[in-house]
Formats: sequence, C-alpha cells, structure tokens
Amino acid sequence: MIGLFLSIIVLSCILLYNRYFPVRGIACSSMPDQPADGIMVLDLRAYNESYKNPVPGARNIPVAYLHRYYKEIQHNNIHIIASDKVQRNFGIRILKQKGFQIKGCTIANINA
Repeated sequence: MIGLFLSIIVLSCILLYNRYFPVRGIACSSMPDQPADGIMVLDLRAYNESYKNPVPGARNIPVAYLHRYYKEIQHNNIHIIASDKVQRNFGIRILKQKGFQIKGCTIANINA
C-alpha cells in the first residue's frame, strides 16, 4: 500500500515537472524578423491559433502531433513558437528527446 502511494507521488512529481518547469538553456525572446540560415521556425500552436495569427515561413506542427510528425522536420536547429509556457515546455522536451537542437523560443500573443 505504501509502495503504491509513493509511486503515485513520484509519478505526479514527474508530470508536474515536465509541465511547469522550463527547460534550462533555452532563451525566450521575440520572434526574429529574419531567422539565421539553417534555423527552422516551428510553430507548435494548434491549427486554429496559427491560422488566425500566422507566422510567415514557419512550419506548423501542433505539439500534440510532434511524436507522429517529427520526421518531417528537416533542420536540426529550431526556433519554437508556442502559445503558452506549458506548450513550450512540452515541445522543447519532445524535440530534445528526438535529437533536435532548440536555438530559441517565442511565446506568441494569441490575443493580438
């Protein structure tokens, strides 16, 4: 019984960490006007959000589809656009696990 309780606590801590703690070493900034050569801009927002406020030249793969479509990402260096911090954290962790280098991120203002 105590083992079950401890495993539930550990699992809860892991889930909270992945959701709310930012990944170290990734600087969030405003979207660069012209991304550097070799850096792909990846929009992790949902299709309906990215349709309303598109980013020219960005590839849109919502964070929920990253496990399925990460092989379509052609560059190793990526700048991420996300709608909130949770989406940013999930996306960065998934892409780092797949071997991509995250060069920066932008939290898009969906109310603009």
